[in-house]
Amino acid sequence: MFKHCVRKSLAVSIGLSAALIAGSAQAEGKLSLYHWFEYIPQELLDKFSEENDVEVTMDTYESNESLLASLKAGKLGSYDLAVPGDYMVEIMANEGLLDTIAEGELANKGNIQPQWVDVPFDNGRKHSIPYQWGSTSFAVNRDVYTGDINTTDILFNPPAELAGKINMLDSQGEVLLMAALHLGMEQCSTDRDKLKALDELLQSAKANWASFGSDVAKDVLVSGDAAAGQIYNGFSAKARAEGANVEYAYPKQGYVVWMDNVVLLKDAPNRDNALKFMDFMLEPENIAAVTNYAQYSAGVTGAEAFTDPELAKQPESAPPEGSAPGAFIAVCDQATQEVYDQLWTRLRK
Repeated sequence: MFKHCVRKSLAVSIGLSAALIAGSAQAEGKLSLYHWFEYIPQELLDKFSEENDVEVTMDTYESNESLLASLKAGKLGSYDLAVPGDYMVEIMANEGLLDTIAEGELANKGNIQPQWVDVPFDNGRKHSIPYQWGSTSFAVNRDVYTGDINTTDILFNPPAELAGKINMLDSQGEVLLMAALHLGMEQCSTDRDKLKALDELLQSAKANWASFGSDVAKDVLVSGDAAAGQIYNGFSAKARAEGANVEYAYPKQGYVVWMDNVVLLKDAPNRDNALKFMDFMLEPENIAAVTNYAQYSAGVTGAEAFTDPELAKQPESAPPEGSAPGAFIAVCDQATQEVYDQLWTRLRK
């Protein structure tokens, strides 16, 4: 959509120079975001736009995998910033899709909480800043099922009350990790027997799933179209707030933990404004506005002072004492990842 202006130092035409300058000035007033659905309040975008005299446009996606596929299919160079999950930051960096943030380019980088600076997926934060972090598990309608829900059997060997009434996220990493946790299997396995067992589990469980959908994960629970569903913890809290009698599970086999991050994309058409937006999101009051809207957690020092204190009381906000640990999605080597891609493609047929 956008292309960088190329200035020719030997150009002698005053008209050409003026046109180039005018084009550059126009580009300085824009910012293009590629973002998850229902994940940032419009008021915050308006605030950034007004403070910086920048026109903000935003397109959305519903999974890390669809983000990657879109950029590789020709969208790189169309957007300035995206918001991938932890493992996808590493994949995008390895594939040369991210720009590098030089030391000193972000005035507010020191606001990042220390535990989120030297992260394995972007050590030293060369390409990204933290956005929100949380968990992915599943929620169950307690009007439909009153038994124990703290087990991944709910998804992969459901009770009769829930069979055929389950929505799964349309997200390869999160579905396959939950299945691996159910089997007690390591991520990125190359063991043929274990991979066969994983495939068989997914295919048998699929018969009990009504749908795949990430952007509708909350809505189908609220409407009653699903009685249980894999879901992000903030979406589960929103479903309860909208009247659904749902409970979020922390299964004994484990669950997914994640951190979404704002990344600077390679060939960003409005790089300076992208850096301004990243600095803007590192201000505690601004990132807290996202937390209050999306109901996850920020990775910025001081954000808690601006965060709704009721969020800390939500059952989705922290696992109960004694719960199994959460697991980040691992990045596999290319050959192993291709096998997992095949399992996912077969599941989604």
